[in-house]
Amino acid sequence: MDILQKVKEKRVLLVAHRGTCGGNIPCNSIQAFKAAVLAGADMVELDVERSADGELFIQHPAMEPVHLRMQDSIREYPASVVEHFKLSNWDHLPTQYPIVRLEEALTFLRGKSMINIDKFWVNPQEISALIRKLGMEDQVLIKAANEQEYLDAVEKYAPDIPFMVVVKEQTDVHEEMMRRNIRYVGVEALFRTEDSPVASKDFIDKVHADGKIMWANAIVYDYHKVLTAGHNDDISITENPELGWGWLADRGFDLIQTDFIYQCRHFLEETGRREK
Repeated sequence: MDILQKVKEKRVLLVAHRGTCGGNIPCNSIQAFKAAVLAGADMVELDVERSADGELFIQHPAMEPVHLRMQDSIREYPASVVEHFKLSNWDHLPTQYPIVRLEEALTFLRGKSMINIDKFWVNPQEISALIRKLGMEDQVLIKAANEQEYLDAVEKYAPDIPFMVVVKEQTDVHEEMMRRNIRYVGVEALFRTEDSPVASKDFIDKVHADGKIMWANAIVYDYHKVLTAGHNDDISITENPELGWGWLADRGFDLIQTDFIYQCRHFLEETGRREK
């Protein structure tokens, strides 16, 4: 599953934010990943945290009060305890679905969907080793912010795994990535306004001309934190998808992370912005 080839085939790839959850299906669960694949996601995004004894689990750091109904971090417990924790549903009630190990999630998604491992920079050595153990270097995408210690860790532990750099204003990071010993595939752009340098047509065209791709986040996890100048899931659902998903696709973004995979896919296909 080569991500650059997938973009050529479909034009816009859809990334399921923590899978597709709802009702009694919790986010970051095997069930949410299955739902995302059923909805047509090209990629599943998931978060990684580790237990006290170093086992890797699917869990967003600091979100235990919401996702596990507990105040402590799973980092304070051994894996033998963590594996018995049950995830919560949208009504903050316990489900029958347990927190899962990263290895189990990767194994489940093998051959079904590409995978974006978020929070990679927290455990770069361990995550990279697991990806190689499973032989999934071509199926997984890792990301990190434009900070030297993170980029150095990618270069040291994961130079063979597809990597995207997360940027806000620093367009010059693209040239740096091109020079590094990293399997650099593109840029995740975070921008509050349409005239931000990382959202400009000139920058996007430059990235594309160099054979790389662009990622945009339509998700709204906190409405105070603007990720794509308001061109997001909320406006796509409540007003007009042309103002959200349509704008992002027309601007030239190759990957759109969304909490509404089915609706976004249907809109992009019906408007001719994506291969059916």
